[in-house]
Amino acid sequence: MERLGGLDAAFLYFETPTMHMHVSGLLVLDPSTMREGYSFGAIKKLLTERMPLMPAMRRKLARVPFNLGRPYWIEDAEFDIDYHLRRIGLPAPGGQRELAELAGDIASRPLDRSRPLWEMWVIEGLANGQVAIFAKMHHSTIDGISGANMMVYLFDLEPEPAGSPASEDEWKPERAPSELELLARGALDTVSRPFGIARVLPSTALRIGTVLWNAGRNRGTGRSSATPFTAPRTSFNAAVTAHRTIAFTEVPLADVKKVKEAFGVKVNDVVTAVVSGALRRYLDDRGELPDKSLIAAVPVSVHDQASGLEGATKVSVMFSSLASDVADPVARLRVIAAANAEAKEIHKMVGADTLMQWAEHAAPNTFSLAARLYSSLRFADRHPVVHNLIISNVPGPPVPLYMAGARLVGLYPLGPIMDGAGLNVTVLSNEDHIGFGFIASRELVPNVWDLAEAVPEALGQLVKEADQSTAAG
Repeated sequence: MERLGGLDAAFLYFETPTMHMHVSGLLVLDPSTMREGYSFGAIKKLLTERMPLMPAMRRKLARVPFNLGRPYWIEDAEFDIDYHLRRIGLPAPGGQRELAELAGDIASRPLDRSRPLWEMWVIEGLANGQVAIFAKMHHSTIDGISGANMMVYLFDLEPEPAGSPASEDEWKPERAPSELELLARGALDTVSRPFGIARVLPSTALRIGTVLWNAGRNRGTGRSSATPFTAPRTSFNAAVTAHRTIAFTEVPLADVKKVKEAFGVKVNDVVTAVVSGALRRYLDDRGELPDKSLIAAVPVSVHDQASGLEGATKVSVMFSSLASDVADPVARLRVIAAANAEAKEIHKMVGADTLMQWAEHAAPNTFSLAARLYSSLRFADRHPVVHNLIISNVPGPPVPLYMAGARLVGLYPLGPIMDGAGLNVTVLSNEDHIGFGFIASRELVPNVWDLAEAVPEALGQLVKEADQSTAAG
């Protein structure tokens, strides 16, 4: 039995019928490398054999009576892989848009909290003979870094799957806690919560004061940071529905690196500039490009800075300008690079673990009720926009990977969306390409493929400028 970390539990508290707090991934496999040809049974066999290496896959929630404290993870004595691993055929013609439409439908459905919080859908019938897997897992169980790490257990470096170090027959679930035991633990959480807040409050106040002082010092110097609640409103900055729409694309990693080297910026700066360029085109085509720059919320992994805190999800967040009000692509890239550097400086002042420390003391009933009221009353439509969208960039595998012998040829991550920010762009590298996953509230971004298709053009503009800069230099 293991108690959820504060941030893990917060993702449960904030989940509503329209805000689903699961993260997803669309994987495309080439089965021509499978020695005995493709079979669903081979994927099921591999997942079953690797299950002992991934204990989180067999854990379910145990709620503390009356929600007095954070829930606990316990092993599911009735775990049934057939409930979690599912098989489905893709409607003809089996192209990318049909695949994305099916993935969007799966992503629109919340996970069953009475079972381990994950599903994996094997999608057959792609027009080119490939097979896709759409996986979704609750954010209380996984974040970007831990999700990338989990790929170590699901994939091999060679087409021939490695043997499993443990036997499924050896697994026996642990004893489930009694209601009385959970109640006692919850009561202790409730009693200790005020003392925990009292410990965190002074350091948080000091950190915020430092940020405000620094902002005042920089006023008039031309340096400005992206401040929450100052973002311009767009069509995707409203209360979300339960419906999800998905699109994806990929670009050559070499092109991104070429731009990086030509202008002396970082890969993340280039990726952000590409997303900004795609958003400029999307909003301009709709006649709603704001004069003020969009602001992105950027998740930041703090696994190396929050080792003393409980939980699988160890992330913080920083806010950065997308310079979407800058027309020239190179000038936009330079502004973004400076904005990202400024955002990292502010994030460091606030403290990487501040968000996680406060999440440790969140009151379950209070936060769950607040989240439902906020969503049902559509408060996101009324107050100033906190941020326009979420952009996450996670390093992926630099080498070829195989699942049950099938080579991984496409990898597109998809994060959660929330009221007020109905668009999420998650980026993950895979070998010599970078995959962009777009997920949005269907009613707020009905033409999400317009965004995905604008990505190669946005990168192409920067590559052209990089070639010219290199030739001139």
